[in-house]
Amino acid sequence: MLDEQPNRGNRLYPRVTSFRSRRGALTEPQQQTWDRLWPQLGRDVGDDQLDIDAWFGRSAPVVLEIGSGTGTAAVSMARAEPGVNLIAVEVYRPGLAQTLQRIERTLDTDSPVTNVRILRGDAVEVLEKMVAPGSLTGVRVFFPDPWPKARHHKRRLLQAPTFSLIADRLVPGGVLHVATDHAEYAEAIRETGDAEPLLKPLSGESPISLERPVTKFEGKAHQVGSTISEMVWGKIGA
Repeated sequence: MLDEQPNRGNRLYPRVTSFRSRRGALTEPQQQTWDRLWPQLGRDVGDDQLDIDAWFGRSAPVVLEIGSGTGTAAVSMARAEPGVNLIAVEVYRPGLAQTLQRIERTLDTDSPVTNVRILRGDAVEVLEKMVAPGSLTGVRVFFPDPWPKARHHKRRLLQAPTFSLIADRLVPGGVLHVATDHAEYAEAIRETGDAEPLLKPLSGESPISLERPVTKFEGKAHQVGSTISEMVWGKIGA
């Protein structure tokens, strides 16, 4: 059953969650990786603002990936940009465990991924409570749940209040990078993003990479002929 209850706590705006609650047990290898890496690299979403520099042990541009899934894009893009601090947000524990496994497989290579941290929980709570205004160089939202039925559109993540919240958390010149394979949702996202007064479609250079790896999910979308819509906005004031 879908949870249609109103928001809890001190949210900035009323909403229902944009994700499906799913439970999944970890395999034994996943649990072992979780036990090794989660205490250092992972945290549950909470009410306290992050000290991002302390968590990463350095000061660097910060990118937040919302709905990181199994970490394909997060780990690949972090590896390509070692000078960026990337925070991946996901609710599904097995997906987070797979992300940790992807990270662990790099640690004995010539280019270990040490610049990823993980938050488990609702990304809107992260934006509201854990991230300071003007602190993010980039926000990535790749293939958010389109909630295709009209009665579920209110569950979609990328609506006007979320665009406003993301824009507030971006530094001037920071970017919001969105990709979706759902044509109707893409149209709604583009219209809503273009209407956000602090954002404008990116026309110049991006402060972070916009090159994404093709995930298994995206590969399936290509196979059935779905068009991938890529949208990038920059925050005004740079």
